[in-house]
Amino acid sequence: MEKYVLGIDLGTSAVKVSCLDQLGRIVDQEIEDYPVYNPAEGFSEQNPNDWVHATLDAVKKIMSKLKDLAKIDGISFSGQMHSLVILDKNKQVIRPAILWNDSRTANEADYINKNFGKEIVEITGNKATAGFTLPKLLWLQKNEPDNFAKIRYFMMPKDYVRYKMTGKINMDYSDATGTIILDIAQNRWSNKILNFFNIPKYCCPTLVNSTDFIGFPLKEVCEQTSLNTDAKIFAGGGDNAVAAIGSGILNSQNLLCSIGTSGVVLADEQNPHTPYEGTLQMEHHAVAHHFYSMGVTLAAGESLSWFRDTFFPEKSFTDLLLMAQNSDLGSNKLFFTPYINGERTPYSDSYIRGSFTGISKILTKNDFCRAVIEGITYSLRDLISIYEQNNKTIEKIVCIGGGAKSKFWLKLQADVFGKKIVSLKNEQGPGIGAAMIAAMGCQWFKNWESCINLFVRYNDIITPNQHNSVLYNKYYNLYQKIYSSTAPLARAAAEL
Repeated sequence: MEKYVLGIDLGTSAVKVSCLDQLGRIVDQEIEDYPVYNPAEGFSEQNPNDWVHATLDAVKKIMSKLKDLAKIDGISFSGQMHSLVILDKNKQVIRPAILWNDSRTANEADYINKNFGKEIVEITGNKATAGFTLPKLLWLQKNEPDNFAKIRYFMMPKDYVRYKMTGKINMDYSDATGTIILDIAQNRWSNKILNFFNIPKYCCPTLVNSTDFIGFPLKEVCEQTSLNTDAKIFAGGGDNAVAAIGSGILNSQNLLCSIGTSGVVLADEQNPHTPYEGTLQMEHHAVAHHFYSMGVTLAAGESLSWFRDTFFPEKSFTDLLLMAQNSDLGSNKLFFTPYINGERTPYSDSYIRGSFTGISKILTKNDFCRAVIEGITYSLRDLISIYEQNNKTIEKIVCIGGGAKSKFWLKLQADVFGKKIVSLKNEQGPGIGAAMIAAMGCQWFKNWESCINLFVRYNDIITPNQHNSVLYNKYYNLYQKIYSSTAPLARAAAEL
C-alpha cells in the first residue's frame, strides 16, 4: 500500500493542502479560500469555522483522487501565527479570531513595553507589537470584558483546526513563542507575565513539540473526508518556522525571504541569546532545540493585492508584473512604502501608513506598478540590513511565496539585496514543511538532514547584477528616509 503525508498550510486568505509521497514528490495540492473581515479601520478578523470547513473540503478532494490502495500515514500543520482564537468552557468559539495583521492593539503594545518592556524581551525574546497575541488578550480585557471572562482556552488558528480534527487542544513551542507569554529559555508559560497582566493560567494550552503525535482523526472527520482512521496527526508549527523547514533553513548561513500576505526574513539560530535586543523576533523553531530570528514587514503581497484591487481590478498579478517590467529601474524616481497596515520591523509602528513619494506628470501606470514591487522589496532589505549590521554571514537567500513565482521579481530581489537568490522548485514552503513534520513524526527518516535532502528541491541560483545593485543602493538610501519624514504626520492624523 502506498503511503502519503498531508501538509496543511493554514494561511490568511486560503488553506493549501499538499499530499506528498515517500520520495518527497507532490502528488496533489488543493486550495480553498475563505474571507477576511474588516469591521473597522485596522481590524482584521476571521471566522475560525471557515478554516475548518475549507480544510476538510480540501482534504476530501485530495482523498477522492488517491488510489483505493493509498494510505495517509501522517498529517501535520503550518498556520498563521499570533492570531487569537478563544473558546469557552464548552469549547465553543466566543468571537471571531483577531488576526496577526490586526492593528487595533497599538495602545496595549505600548502599555506592555512601557510597563514591562525590558523584562518582556528578557523572558520572551521579543518586544510587544500590535501583532502579537498578548496585546490582543489585553484589548479584550479592556474592550470586551464579558468575552474575556468567558475564555477557557486560547489558541492559534492551526491549533483550532487540529482540535476540530482530533478533539485535543495543544499548542506547539514555535507558535507559543509568538504569543509573548512563553518563557523562551525555560520552555514554559511565564507565570510572571500571566500574573502581571491578570491572565488565568488555565487559559494556556498544553505545550508540545511540533513533531509530537496528537491523535487520530475523529470518526466524523473520517466520514466527511474519507481519511483512514489510523492517519496519525502531529502538532505542526507556526507558518514561518514550518516554511523554514520546507526551505531547508537549518544549521546554515542562508536566510529565508518569504513574500506572502506579509513579508518575512528569517534565520536559523542556535540559541535565543542574540544581539538583536528585540528588533528582530526570536522564536522556537519547529525543530526541537533550535530557534530562529525573524523580521516582518506587515503588508508585502497584501500591498500588491491592495494596489491591484484598487486601481486595476481587471488585471492579474502576472499582468502587473509585466507592466512593472516596462518601467525602468527606480520607477522614474517614484517610491512606495508598504505601510498600509502599519509596520512591525524595523519600526514597530502601528500608526504609520503607506505612501507614494515623488509623483510627477511624467509617470505612467507601469511606474506605479514597479514602485509598489520595489517598495515591498526595499522593506525586505530593511530586515536583511539588520542581520548585516549584526555581522550575520549570508551565503544566499532562499525565496518563497508570491515573490518567488516571477523570474523578474527574483532578479529584482537579487539586485536590491545584493545577494545570491535561490527559489524552490515548488515554492509552497510552509505546506512542504508541514508534510515533512508529518514524515518525521511517522519516522520515515532518522534525522532532519535526510528529510531535507529528499524533500527540498532548489532551482538555479540567481546572482545580482552589480551595476543594478549599485543603483538600487542609492534608491534604497532615499527610501529609508521616507519613514522618518512621514511618521510624525501619520501619528498626528491618527489622533484627529
